[in-house]
Order: sequence, then C-alpha cells, then structure tokens
Amino acid sequence: MAVAARLRSAGARLVVGPAAMAVGRGGGGEGRWMGTATAEAAAGIARWEPMGAREYYDYRRAIYGDITHKAILVDAAGTLLAPTEPMAQVYRTIGEKYGVNYSEDEILMRYRRAYAQPWGRSRLRYVDDGRPFWQHIVSASTGCSDLQYFEELYQYYTTAKAWQLCDPDAKYVFEALRKAGVKTAVVSNFDTRLRPLLQALNCDHWFDAVAVSAEVAAEKPNPTIFLKACEFLGVKPEEAVHIGDDRRNDLWGARDAGCDAWLWGSDVYSFKEAISINIHIGSPAQDQAGSAAYSAGSTPIRIY
Repeated sequence: MAVAARLRSAGARLVVGPAAMAVGRGGGGEGRWMGTATAEAAAGIARWEPMGAREYYDYRRAIYGDITHKAILVDAAGTLLAPTEPMAQVYRTIGEKYGVNYSEDEILMRYRRAYAQPWGRSRLRYVDDGRPFWQHIVSASTGCSDLQYFEELYQYYTTAKAWQLCDPDAKYVFEALRKAGVKTAVVSNFDTRLRPLLQALNCDHWFDAVAVSAEVAAEKPNPTIFLKACEFLGVKPEEAVHIGDDRRNDLWGARDAGCDAWLWGSDVYSFKEAISINIHIGSPAQDQAGSAAYSAGSTPIRIY
C-alpha cells in the first residue's frame, strides 16, 4: 500500500493486462515504467503508467478540490534554454586545434558515459563555478586535458552565442505572468554561470528568483532545491507548479517537494500552453476576479 500511495503521489495510474503494454508519454523515463511490460501484460500483472498534466490535475482536483497556482518554477537547460549547436559538434570544432580527433558520435557516447558515472569528488556535481566537474567531463569526452581547450569551451558556454530560448514566445508569457502578479523562478542543476548567462540572454528580469544547485547545495531531484525556490518566492509548495524536461529530476523531484509538475515536451510544449491547462494560475489579488474564468476552464492571464 505504501508503494502504491507513493506512485500515485508521483503522478501515475494503475493499468492491468494489455493496457500495460502502452508506451507512456514523455522522454527517457519510459524504461523505468515499461521495461517488462510485455511479459507482465501477458500475465495480467498490474503496472503503473505515467499521467499527463491534465490527468494528474484531474486526480489532484478530485482529492484536494480546486487548485490555485501562485508561482511557476521552470528548469533552465532543456526547458527554458537550449544549446544553439549540438554539444558534440562544439567540443569537436573547438577541439580540432588542440588535437581532438574523436568523431561527434564518439564524443557524445563518451560524454554520456562520463556524465552518468558518480562524481567522486563531491556529492554535488556543480560546486561554485563547476570547473573541476566540467574539466573531468571535457577530458573524458574528448581525450584532451589541455587547460586552454577547457577554458575556451567553458567560456563559450557562458555566452549568449551558445544558447537560445526553447520557446520563442517565452518573453511574452513571463512578462504577462509578472504583470499579473504570478511569482516566477528558475530551478536548475547548474553552476554559478547561470545568473550571468540569464543576464546575457536578457531574460533574468523575467524571474523573481533563481534557485541554482551550486548556490543552494542541493541538486534535483532532491526536494530541497524546490523548497528553497518556494521559500525565495514566499509561496507554499502546493501553490507552485514546476515545468521541466526530465522525468526524474523535474517531475518526480518537484512532486516529492509537494509542488505540481508538468513535463516539458510531453505534457506541455510551450509556456503559453502550460498556463492554459485547465487550472487557475494567478496571484492572491486575482483569485476572486479570476473565479469566473477559472469556472470556464481558462486562465485569467492574457498572453498577447
């Protein structure tokens, strides 16, 4: 029963038999849920399948009643921001003059392998500026330990040239949210380059707070980083919804902290869509004014 309750709280539904063979929504997390679905479906064994945002909302509303979100938390890399060029291409292009001769496919494979391994020097990957961790990753990915090469890469990823917004309409959405009195924060596993990077991209003023793992000494999916973000914003966890692209770090981590969470690229594909889900998003001052819009299944926040 305890396991079932935890799975329900994480946003899952029970399926039995052939239904368990269905592929769940979302990115790389399905293997955790569906790895032995075929055999278990044949045996009629019940399984848990991830919920979408609207299904999860209906489930939450059935238990707790109407929900008002007064804050939106958003992941940085992969949700708010994306690299302008593939990582392996950048590592190889810059690395050619330093003797890097691995192909992009080889660099990507080695990067993934290095990144997946435990970081033995600290319980956190990103401590302060994250240089020791990233030196290890760059060296393991390319076979090149030249410090000048590393510094060139490191500095490149601090510039606006290296990043772009995932959603070209993000500016209008976050400005509308701020105007409406909704609190906003970035919650990210990142080093201390994140704040200057947001400034370089001219989007730092969209957010009331930034909870970056290197500063709060906790990395997603640890609930602490989400609780810190809520503390910075002055809201309760149940009053916040987090949007991120990683099922484990963003979806499960936020829900473990008591926040709602939507999976970017699965539940929602844009920030405008995120705030138009059948849920009331607004500041306390808007609660009464927005009740009619809420009853009609829309958000009181207008995006131009």
